[in-house]
Amino acid sequence: MTKEEIKEAVQKTIDAPSCCPELKEVGKEYLEAIGTPDEKKVAQKLIKELEEDVNSIDSLIALAGSAAGENLFGKEGAEKMLKAATDAKAHGEKLCICPACQAGGMVLVHKADLL
Repeated sequence: MTKEEIKEAVQKTIDAPSCCPELKEVGKEYLEAIGTPDEKKVAQKLIKELEEDVNSIDSLIALAGSAAGENLFGKEGAEKMLKAATDAKAHGEKLCICPACQAGGMVLVHKADLL
């Protein structure tokens, strides 16, 4: 993955409505550190945060099928999310299907390119 592709994936991650505040902050810090002596140190911080925040498809299925999922997405939204996540898993998806997890997962797959 090129530096430009990494930057785009990090930007997609932090722009996603589903991105948590901590990941958004570290992602911005990483984008600002590109090309500086701190880049690798901040990249390690970004990887750690991504590893904590990017969820599996099974986690999304569990959430969407729970009372917490209904509270978060609404009853109808939770049902739609559960179906979408179940379908995605059936097609081989391993990660949560939200935009933040999808883009963040791409960065994790290529984390060696950050270091």
